[in-house]
Amino acid sequence: MPFQIVRGDITQMKVDAVVNAANSSLLGGGGVDGAIHRAAGPGLLEECRTLGGCKTGEAKITGAYRLPCRYVIHTVGPVWRGGGNGEPALLASCYRMSLELAEQNGCESVAFPLISSGVYGYPKEEAFGIAVREIEAFLAGHELSVTLVLFGRGMFFGRDRFADLDAYLDENCTAARSVRKAARHMGAAFSKPAPLEDACAAALPAPNDAALEQVVEELDESFQQMLLRKIDESGMTDAQCYKKANIDRKLFSKIRRDAHYRPSKPTAVAFAVALELSLPETDSLLEKAGYALSRSSKFDVIVRYFIERGNYDIFRINEALFTYDQSLLGA
Repeated sequence: MPFQIVRGDITQMKVDAVVNAANSSLLGGGGVDGAIHRAAGPGLLEECRTLGGCKTGEAKITGAYRLPCRYVIHTVGPVWRGGGNGEPALLASCYRMSLELAEQNGCESVAFPLISSGVYGYPKEEAFGIAVREIEAFLAGHELSVTLVLFGRGMFFGRDRFADLDAYLDENCTAARSVRKAARHMGAAFSKPAPLEDACAAALPAPNDAALEQVVEELDESFQQMLLRKIDESGMTDAQCYKKANIDRKLFSKIRRDAHYRPSKPTAVAFAVALELSLPETDSLLEKAGYALSRSSKFDVIVRYFIERGNYDIFRINEALFTYDQSLLGA
């Protein structure tokens, strides 16, 4: 997908370029900077000595040496001094200039750490917000795959930012638990929780011939056909749609060519979000791909929460999904 968030070690990322949260000397240091220099080996330090340092908010590029990538882009983030000394603009510049440098050097993929959020003391939530905003803005006009790499589970902020969503999850997961409890009480053996849709479908009468014929007719439109029809109806171009859906251009081209293409569920949901479909419309699109939104799935309930509230910001939705350890929307 064009933008994803992962937990991991940036020195292991197999991308065209990794971004180093460097100090102004570019001669190595602690945290991400030290880890990248250790993994790259002495050749990186030797090249950095020829660059004459780097100003805060700017970026410079070197080879990657022993790292599994082509380049290292070094950028110097601001030290947090309360936020009134130009820190937000400088941090935004780090992302913007690094992305521009990656593109200028023919990179198709780049991985960032959360710049300035370590020893430089930038509050993680604010640093994350700036990172997402700048990456999103850049990707709106460029074809590039960007990964934000967060090291360890403890470095990300907590769920208190999603208090309303927490309450919504508690309320809407209760019904699913009740269904499973009732099924167990009746002697049913479950290897995994059954979606509410399946439980409800079991109680429905068999369709008559006329109803069956209508169902067959509705199945004639594939996921691809319905998606392309919805894009036309929305007035968006294909590029506007797949970018808004956080979908790679190559994947979209594959979907357009194959009338019987079956996407993953996160991809199908991403298109529903990009098209700003209502819940019934989302259900119809997902049905074409063989999926449904269940109240027994945390991923599904989170998606429902945002759609019900008319919030179709895919980056905000992915932030919530990431926080709750769910798959992200996109390809």
